Formats: sequence, C-alpha cells, structure tokens
Amino acid sequence: MTSQAATSEPLVLGIETSCDETGVGIVRGRTLLADVVASSVEEHARFGGVVPEIASRAHLEAMTPTLARACQEAGVALSDIDALAVTGGPGLVGALLVGTSSAQALSWALDKPLYAVNHLAAHVAVDQLEHGPLPEPSIALLVSGGHTSLLLVADVATDIRPLGMTLDDAAGEAFDKVARVLGLPFPGGPQIDRVAADGKITIDFPRGLTGARDMAEHRFDFSFSGLKTAVARWIEARAASGEPVPVADVAAAFQEAVVDVLVTKSLDACAEFGVEHLMIGGGVAANSRLRQMAASRGEAAGISLRVPRPGLCTDNGAMVAALGSAMVSADVAPTGLAFRAQSSLPVEQVTVDPARI
Repeated sequence: MTSQAATSEPLVLGIETSCDETGVGIVRGRTLLADVVASSVEEHARFGGVVPEIASRAHLEAMTPTLARACQEAGVALSDIDALAVTGGPGLVGALLVGTSSAQALSWALDKPLYAVNHLAAHVAVDQLEHGPLPEPSIALLVSGGHTSLLLVADVATDIRPLGMTLDDAAGEAFDKVARVLGLPFPGGPQIDRVAADGKITIDFPRGLTGARDMAEHRFDFSFSGLKTAVARWIEARAASGEPVPVADVAAAFQEAVVDVLVTKSLDACAEFGVEHLMIGGGVAANSRLRQMAASRGEAAGISLRVPRPGLCTDNGAMVAALGSAMVSADVAPTGLAFRAQSSLPVEQVTVDPARI
C-alpha cells in the first residue's frame, strides 16, 4: 500500500538525449519507477566513436516508443506527471535539441512545469535514487566519455562548485582511444576493464598533472592525452621490435594509471575541503578497478564512498528525473518553455538560463 507521504511526493518524468542514448525515467520523490534507455551505440561502433548526425536521428526514432515504455513500466499516464525535466546541456547540440523539443512539447500539451537541467549535475543527483539524500557537502567525481570533473556539492539542486576538470581528453575518451590502438571494440571502457582483469601491471605509464609543478597550478585538474600517447608509443615500439603486444598487460597498466590519478585527486579534494563523503558518477564509474581502489583508499582515509549501480552510471533518464525531483522539492523555479539547449553548459549552472536565447 502506498503511504500518503509517498503519494504527496512529485511524480517527475526525465528525458536524456545528450549523446547516443535516448533515456526516459520516471521517479516519485527519490523512488525510481521506470528507467528505459534506447541506445544507438551499435550504429556508431563501426566509426569508432559517436557520429552526431546518427545520434540525432536515432533519438528522433526512439523518443515516442521510449516514452511509452517508461509510462507502461511505471504504471502511469503522461497526464499523471507533476513536472518534467530534460537535459538542456552539455552535450551534442543536435541530440540535445531532440530531447528539449520533445520536453517543451510535452510541457505545453500537459500544462506541466519544465526544468532544463545540467547533465553533469544529474549524474550526481541519480545517486539519491539508490542511496538516499546526498550528504552535504560532498565531493563528486564525474568521469565519462566527454567529461572528467571534480565538484564540491553543497546542494545538488542549487549549489555545485567546480574544483577541477580535464584539460584535454576525458577519462572515457582515453579509454576509447587506447582500446582502438589495442584492437578492442568500441566503446573501449568496458572492453579494457574486461581484458585488464587478466593482465599484470608490469608497465609504469605516466600519471598526468601529478608532478609538483603541475599540482601547484592544476591540483584538481586532469589530463589523459599524454598517457594515451605514451601507451600508443609503447605499443609502436614493441611492434617495431617484432615482439607481440601483451594486450592484457597494457590494458591493466593503462587502467591503473587512469584510476590512480582519479582516486588520488578525489581524496585530496576531500582532505582539502574537510569533506567526508565522495560520490563517483558517470559512465566510467562502472569500471571495476575504479570502484575497488576508491573503496579501499577511501576507507583508509576515513572517506565514505557512494557509487550508483552500473546501470545508473551511464546516461539515462532516471538521473534527469532525479535532479528535476530535487528541484521541485527545493522550490526551484521551473525553466519554462523559452530556452535553448546549451552544448557547453557549465556545471555550476544547474539549470539552463532562459535569458540566454
């Protein structure tokens, strides 16, 4: 039986189309009712990366059936929805436009408030669907194919402060590129994670932006371009000498270098700001070695770790609905219909500014 308190919580539908996955999620408060994702990753695999035009077309084709499946899974009708949320940025502009246009149409037709939210903030908010309210403040590490960021989260609905970000390749992008050099399929993150399990860490690859001089200027920033190049050159040298490339060992050593930097800088941020809670989100948060190292080092440092289950780490509509629900509960004013998607929306801007049209 549903309690009166539960039924009084907002029923929010979220739409996510920032990249290659069409996601629709429905939540009531912090309770997940539906999370449906239609991915176009197989259509991009032969190109070795996401093709924006293909992604936009796939979103158009998937939007209506994905909405229908989510409502069916949640056991609700669109008319039951109290509010809508949609990813307004950052992301591929064509892909974003499909989601925002759909959400604007639904908001107008249903006469329901609409929140155009930040994709990165949504990756933080989704953890609340699994682990309850996020302790405030928390440090959030977001790692994906397009973003690697360290954030100080005072309030997930209104107050997120960026501490550092990637200066070149994001962690997930580096995984994809190294996987390609190793002859592994796209997307590279899961492939390297799988292969690395059988490898030995016998190669010492560089840890970007961890030297004394780098730490003085870029203490919480990330750089994986040099690591990616070092791996490629090591493989080239091995091949030139006629020796076989130990794929599993290279994958393990590369993964260890990435994860070492991510965890070291995250725990350093916790210490610097006196924060005892670390949340990790984004697609790379599904990496098994990242979870293991963050848990073990975090425990040793007295830091509590929160990581959503892998299905909630990748792009999905549930995370957008979760952030929308948090905004409704915090009495944040809706964005309304007069806004445009912003492909480079900064993380500290938790919602799209409707004045920027």
